Parts: sequence; structure tokens; C-alpha cells
Amino acid sequence: MKNIDRKIPPYIARCLWSFDLNNFDLKRYKELLITQVLNYGDWQGLKWLYKTYSEEEIKEVIKHPRRGLWFKRVLNFWQIMLKVKIPQEEFQKAIIRLGEQELE
Repeated sequence: MKNIDRKIPPYIARCLWSFDLNNFDLKRYKELLITQVLNYGDWQGLKWLYKTYSEEEIKEVIKHPRRGLWFKRVLNFWQIMLKVKIPQEEFQKAIIRLGEQELE
């Protein structure tokens, strides 16, 4: 993690709607924060993410996606953009599903 201001800006806060951001630990919740910003953020959020974390830290989150937290198209996009290969079984487990329907 890069050494920067640890305050979460409003454009990142909207990606973390279920958290109390007054005491949010950027190191402890790194994987979740990166996942949420890549799934729900915008260009401004992406720039902040790269100022806050190294590309290697971001790639590690993509390489080991958390189960049921990713949109299929988003995870596929970042896998291609960052040249990361995720085993198919792990990729499928990472996709958000409601019943039998995948969320794109």
C-alpha cells in the first residue's frame, strides 16, 4: 500500500455503501475496497485506487477474486486489462448470482 492520505473521498464512499467509513481501515479491507471500486467505481475512483494501492496489489485481488462479489463482465475486463489468468472454476465462483441468474 502506498503512503498517502487515508481518508476515503465521496466518490469512493458510494462504492462502500454498507460500511461505516469513519473508521474504515484501508489496509484491513484492501481486497474488498479494490473489488468494490473495480465493480462500481468510475474513472476518478480508478485513479484514486492506483494512487492508494500498487498495481501488484490490485492484480493480486484479481488473481484471487472473492466468491460472489464480481460482475462477470467486470472481472473478465480486468483479467484481460491486467493480463491476469484466473482458473475457470475460481472465476465462476467469483461471479454474483441471484438464484440461477448471473449478474452481468
